[in-house]
Amino acid sequence: MSLRRLVLLRHGQTDYNVAGRMQGHIDSMLTETGVAQAAAVAPEIARIAPDRLISSDLRRAVDTADVVGAACGLPVKFDSRLRETHLGEWQGRTVPQIEEGWPGAIAAWRSDPAWRPPGGESRIDVVRRAQPVVDELDEEYASAPDATVVLVAHGGLIGGLVSGLLALPTSSWPAIGGIGNCHWAVLARRADHPRWRLAGYNVGTS
Repeated sequence: MSLRRLVLLRHGQTDYNVAGRMQGHIDSMLTETGVAQAAAVAPEIARIAPDRLISSDLRRAVDTADVVGAACGLPVKFDSRLRETHLGEWQGRTVPQIEEGWPGAIAAWRSDPAWRPPGGESRIDVVRRAQPVVDELDEEYASAPDATVVLVAHGGLIGGLVSGLLALPTSSWPAIGGIGNCHWAVLARRADHPRWRLAGYNVGTS
């Protein structure tokens, strides 16, 4: 047995969230509400008593993780593999703008994990780059089976990574819904079985 529990926390609200713009790899900033969300969630994550805290290196995740790390008394490690889906030509655009430029593409993207926005990544691509982070943690904590790690990341990545770690068929990935700002998912393992199970999804403080 290796890592026992994995908590995947989405960053706080950003200026792009408020404007309804697709972020992807754009370095958007937390709003005042986003900062308050991070401050509210930090004590809840601290109660989980994580052993490690790893964050995407995009600013909205970094700023959220810094608040959580202070509450947990943990340093934050940054890993670019935890970045949000690169959305290519869609980055910075609203959904109506995308629908105008690429009619029907949003629906195709939402329903097919293998579908890539022009110049961007599919959800399968994202899981392929992010899942090795968890594999490496498994190796690191092979002799500490009760370890808990928190990953601070992004909605699209979290939904995809949950689907991948649960070994869901890709046709079922769209059934894993969105996750709110500063909400989290929990994956856990039984002591006698290596398979991940979903212990909580879109969990929040309110």
